[in-house]
Amino acid sequence: MTISPRKLRYDVYSYSYHQNSKTPLVISVLSSLIERSLARNERIGRKCDIKHNGCSKTRVRVFDCDETPDMTIQSYLERIFRYTRAGPSVYVVAYVYIDRFCSAFPEFRITGRNVHRLLITTIMVASKYVEDMNYRNSYFARVGGITTEEMNTLELEFLFLMNFKIHVNVSVFESYCCHLEREVSIGGGYHIERTLRCAEDIKSRQREYNQMSRITL
Repeated sequence: MTISPRKLRYDVYSYSYHQNSKTPLVISVLSSLIERSLARNERIGRKCDIKHNGCSKTRVRVFDCDETPDMTIQSYLERIFRYTRAGPSVYVVAYVYIDRFCSAFPEFRITGRNVHRLLITTIMVASKYVEDMNYRNSYFARVGGITTEEMNTLELEFLFLMNFKIHVNVSVFESYCCHLEREVSIGGGYHIERTLRCAEDIKSRQREYNQMSRITL
């Protein structure tokens, strides 16, 4: 029996992509982490003069919007999942990118004005890294509530700011999964989907399947 790419993805992720699927647990955990970071940064912001923050003189301001979007982080991530159907591993890789970005630019702080654009950008880049088939930038832009021009600009700025260091190896991926799982354990003892795998592993399995398919033809 021929295994379709959709069935293969199901086997790799052990996750259902039907319309009635529940939201992956990783989204709720990531939302919780981001919300805590926002709250911490708000406390820091009240204690110092934001106008003198070095961040105002750097390119990371590209993620700032004029007004704070009226949508919670949880709702925004659920919207992205609902319309893009990006697998759980995409959100783990996006989390790796966000952590790397914040480490590379200590002056950058996640705030209500930049978090939504940062999320849609990192998730789109992560999706392109993890998945073999993706939506166009224009579609991600509509899902994220921004223009296609803004989406293109955010993607390019992010990649250049990161010096195109978007590779995530297996050990790094697993370490972030473990970190997210610890967060889940603290919050209620659940477990993030254990079948999350690095894009490197996923693509290697897909290549093996493609080779086997050619042999059987």
